[in-house]
Amino acid sequence: MAATPTTFRAASEHAIEVANLGVRYSLRFSRKSTLRQQIAQVVSRKQVEDFWALRNVSFTLVRGESLGVIGPNGAGKSTLLQVLAGIITPSEGAVDVRGHVSSLLTLGAGFDQELTGSENILLAGAFLGLDDKLVRDLLPSIVTYADLGQFIDAPIKTYSSGMRARLGFAIATSVDPDILLLDEVLATGDETFRAKSKQRVLELVRGAKGVVLVTHDMNWVTEFCNRAILLEQGRIIAEGDPTEVVAIHRDHSERSKAERKAALDRAMQEGGVSSLPPDAARSGVAR
Repeated sequence: MAATPTTFRAASEHAIEVANLGVRYSLRFSRKSTLRQQIAQVVSRKQVEDFWALRNVSFTLVRGESLGVIGPNGAGKSTLLQVLAGIITPSEGAVDVRGHVSSLLTLGAGFDQELTGSENILLAGAFLGLDDKLVRDLLPSIVTYADLGQFIDAPIKTYSSGMRARLGFAIATSVDPDILLLDEVLATGDETFRAKSKQRVLELVRGAKGVVLVTHDMNWVTEFCNRAILLEQGRIIAEGDPTEVVAIHRDHSERSKAERKAALDRAMQEGGVSSLPPDAARSGVAR
């Protein structure tokens, strides 16, 4: 059934508005199967199983707001950012993004490993659709902010993960974006760079920009975000004050961990093992 078209408020001051967003993947070819099995599936018209990475997701990001997106692995956080960046087309619902978007979704994404740092800055500018003269004018400030020393003239393949993060963040934030999307990249790098990157995000928020940050660093969320949403299994479970949402996330995580341990203990007992070694109990892996 086709989704009902969504009409956004014309006078809204939002930077991003998401309404009833859904992203669906077909599992038809996601599992290993023989050609005979695939043909049999088509002939029998067996219903293909679908997986919803996101479902019924709705929220608004106003200008000058920093939104933290948290949740367990596989909750749909990175998928959400890719939709906002225009990389993934929603299966249902609607997304309205207003303004120039800059994103750093995957560490080192878009870098040419054989080119130098400076050359990759020019390449990234082209990918962002920026005028070449503007990028060359910004080049000195980007190089200074990344603070890579002589490595700026070395091939990216010689960079550590922290160095790639510094260069990527310097590029993503140098173009004065209206909306900045970040996916777990600020956890990489030394303490000095992390402090500098946090300060830059705060500057963007004060300049009436919008920031969406996916992270597992709860301190980041409570200290530097003014709103948060908790995703679980592709749906928003909680939304609001970062401290309250983080508390819910931690509570859910502890309960899930306890349930997994209890299930593992039951399985071990049924298998004839009375208890788990302490190290196995901690890791959740039986020996």
